[in-house]
Amino acid sequence: MNIIGKRFSPDEFWGYAAQTIGEASWKGSFVVLHNTGSPTLAQRPSGLTSEHITNLRLYYEDLGWHAGPHLFIDQNGIWVFSPLTAPGVHSPSWNHVSYGVEQLGDFDREAYTSGPGALVRANAISALAALHHAACIDSATLKLHRMDPKTTHRDCPGAHCADEFEQIMRDVHAAVVAREQV
Repeated sequence: MNIIGKRFSPDEFWGYAAQTIGEASWKGSFVVLHNTGSPTLAQRPSGLTSEHITNLRLYYEDLGWHAGPHLFIDQNGIWVFSPLTAPGVHSPSWNHVSYGVEQLGDFDREAYTSGPGALVRANAISALAALHHAACIDSATLKLHRMDPKTTHRDCPGAHCADEFEQIMRDVHAAVVAREQV
């Protein structure tokens, strides 16, 4: 399995996404938002490490997957996991047509708009905006994993995140517009 395994700050990721997606022959048509569920924010209070990313690669390989989600978002930044230039594996109906973005946390039980969850949310908004901008995707096409008719993960990305869905789309749109005005 080919993974990138590199963490970016939100500003660094904007440049990375623009360059990588701009040159790609494959581009996702929309983005699907997930949460890890496990590990939780409580289990990773300092965020993800390179070792955690390697362990995730091994986990997905053991499942027989050729790839995983494109991004993992934690309190500290944006991890590029699967290349942004090819389909990932993250949502059964939409793997070949979308980018998958995993947020660290269990947002059924952990807060999404305060504490470490708010940091994950802020980094996710920036990552989503960068993907939408780089791939020329309308932020109104954003989907939650639970919306996939073939998924068994009906709780993903957690109730606290799902409750914020309309605001997330507005925040992503505002971040794209703000970036375009710079």
